[in-house]
Amino acid sequence: MTLPLQPQQLHHPCDPEQFGFQTTADLEDMTEIIGQMRAMDAVHFGAGIRHEGYNLFVLGPSGIGKRSMVRQFLEKKAVDEHAPDDWCYLNNFAQPHKPQALRLPPGRGAKLRSSMEQLVDYLRSAIPALFESDEYRAKAGAIQDEFGKRQEQVFKELGEDAEKQEIVLLRTPDGFAFAPTRNHEVIPPGEYEKLPNEDKKRVETAIANLQERLEKIMRQMPQWRRERHERVKQLDRETTLSAVGHLVDELRETYADLPEVLKYLDAVQQDMVDNVDDFRKQEESTTLDGMTIVTHQSFHRYQVNALVTNGEKPGAPIVSEDNPTYSNLVGRVEHIAQLGALVTDFTLIKPGALHRANGGYLLLDIRKVLVQPFAWEGLKRALQSREIRIESLGQMYSLVSTVSLEPEPIPLDTKVILFGDRLFYYLLQEYDPEFGELFKVAADFEERIERNADTHLLYARLIATLARKENLLPFDRGAVARVIEHSARLADDAERLSTHMRGVVDLLREADYWAREASHGTVQAADVQRSIDTQIRRQDRLRDRLHEAILRDTLMIATQGEVTGQINGLSVIDLGNFAFAQPTRITATTRLGEGELINIEREVKLSGAIHSKGVLILSSFLAARYAKNQPLAFSASLVFEQSYGLVEGDSASMAELCALLSNLANAPVKQSLAITGSVNQFGQAQTIGAVNEKIEGFFDICAARGLNGEQGVLIPAANIKHLMLRHDVVAAAVAGKFRIYAVENVDQAIAILTGLPAGEANAKGEYPEGSINCRVAARLAELTKIRQSFAKQSGKKSGAKKQTE
Repeated sequence: MTLPLQPQQLHHPCDPEQFGFQTTADLEDMTEIIGQMRAMDAVHFGAGIRHEGYNLFVLGPSGIGKRSMVRQFLEKKAVDEHAPDDWCYLNNFAQPHKPQALRLPPGRGAKLRSSMEQLVDYLRSAIPALFESDEYRAKAGAIQDEFGKRQEQVFKELGEDAEKQEIVLLRTPDGFAFAPTRNHEVIPPGEYEKLPNEDKKRVETAIANLQERLEKIMRQMPQWRRERHERVKQLDRETTLSAVGHLVDELRETYADLPEVLKYLDAVQQDMVDNVDDFRKQEESTTLDGMTIVTHQSFHRYQVNALVTNGEKPGAPIVSEDNPTYSNLVGRVEHIAQLGALVTDFTLIKPGALHRANGGYLLLDIRKVLVQPFAWEGLKRALQSREIRIESLGQMYSLVSTVSLEPEPIPLDTKVILFGDRLFYYLLQEYDPEFGELFKVAADFEERIERNADTHLLYARLIATLARKENLLPFDRGAVARVIEHSARLADDAERLSTHMRGVVDLLREADYWAREASHGTVQAADVQRSIDTQIRRQDRLRDRLHEAILRDTLMIATQGEVTGQINGLSVIDLGNFAFAQPTRITATTRLGEGELINIEREVKLSGAIHSKGVLILSSFLAARYAKNQPLAFSASLVFEQSYGLVEGDSASMAELCALLSNLANAPVKQSLAITGSVNQFGQAQTIGAVNEKIEGFFDICAARGLNGEQGVLIPAANIKHLMLRHDVVAAAVAGKFRIYAVENVDQAIAILTGLPAGEANAKGEYPEGSINCRVAARLAELTKIRQSFAKQSGKKSGAKKQTE
């Protein structure tokens, strides 16, 4: 005979007297991590190994604190590591659309940017001042005078030679011309025609010779202008160099240890000298559609785009990107609108998370990465090539035609750490062949830890640490014990504690609130219990409505009397942060047939795969036990009454089997009892989940209708270690008003449900008279005989028909 469980088996309390402290204020902070040695060893290994592909994937459900634990570990580790180099983008004076990447020691990038800004700011005023100086004007004037005098001298000599030949050199609006003279006066055309031919010929010959000399001079004048321009330009260079040279030389001394910077400074100096007019004319005006637009020289090409600077904080960077879009990961090139067009330059290159985490650690949520278009592929491409290449998605896929840049790629050396549920990890392992090559280290965090005296004390220190961190009141020993008990309930195991830190922290915060509301100096067990109760109260509207429907007989659930082929199963409804159970009526009917077991839920596609599997196991059990040497001559139907949604899981298979046996044996089942449990082909009871919620769900209905001492729940014996029932359920068990039975097999279950012995088979396979198994076997034998008689009659009719024919 199976006896009810003892009250001490229904709840495994945490004794406050085991603690040597009065409140958590007496305890030290936690320095170690509870129960996550396997995962933290993997994190330690993955963070330390520097070979390609050894990035980490941290597995585990959300809320267990895996991100904070990993970050805490990395912060301690990163402090002792070298700060990574700075990265800058510089103007490529030869190819402006391909900015150059520059690597600098930590902190030097910002200094170079500041140095270049100061240089340009100074030159913007210094260079115009130099060109406005008297010295420059004098030198430029001297050059102009020199070339002017040379030109005047040549024309003077030409004019003197012409006078000697009685010809004058005239300056006209159309240029130069020669004319004959007499007594130093130009001969009018009429008089010239009266001259003798001999004089005319002399004049014409002289003018032709002079004209030839003039043309030669005129051909030399553009060359003289070029020489003058080059002389002025050389003067401009020398003047500019006098302002730029010593400043750039100072920068060369500052960055003498960086050859790439020296090379860049040479290019800057040369460009400034070549484009000195930009400094002299810093404003330009253009007219467009009647509007005058004034533009100012920005001198962007001399700026330094300090993409990443790492000199402010010691150690390696730890970057967490909460919005991992493609551009937020690998960087982007921004554009600005200018006169109706989108333009860009190297100063508009913006860094991504990979740039900021280069040389350190990048923390990402895998779900967020996967839902962003191109982000996952962009991340993998960067890790595979070990470089960060900024590419515009619009240009990559020919979506836009704006001018863009091709920045030089930056070498990548970062440790990427992905966080996510186990489902994401296993799906990526299965369907993404590149995933295993890039993320070779998995850190799998536990949801539960072993419960014993040592972990009780560790949990108390954890509560103390969290209370101080959150500025909460100290928790007394009773409150700590109640939190530990609730943690075991969250773990669904009396021998384990939950590591779901989010739930624990929420409970501590709410307990602190209620303690302050009650003007308590410390948080007490009653405050913790009130927090638990209010958490449930905020979410139990649906449970109350379903229980109300049962109590008003809208949903038909009997808690007294006996009915054949009808049993109370228990089903769980999970609402995310809150789960509850309710009784469900399961009925079974049997009839003459050919061994067909109809699962009505499956027929209408309301049965999940696991539930359908459990029903098929019932058919196998019945055939193995009662029809080893004969066919099953019955058909049966099973249904969850008043169930209008999907039924999944096999935790009702024991109830379904008992309902079938009740119908076959014609033995009524006590409706004051409910049962949960899975069953295998040998009739053994198997463990199920949410056992506490299921017991409490049936208890609440019975308590609302009035406890009479006959009510109770049957559970698999393997679930005893999971029991952490509410105190009111335990109190009812102590008072003998409610009972919990632990069964190991279907025989024990059916005996309790019907009050009849199940019966064990003897050596001949026969069961004791009056037992459930005997009655089932007898009923099946009866159905077999009926079926055989039908078969004989059918055979005789078939033979008679053939003889007639």
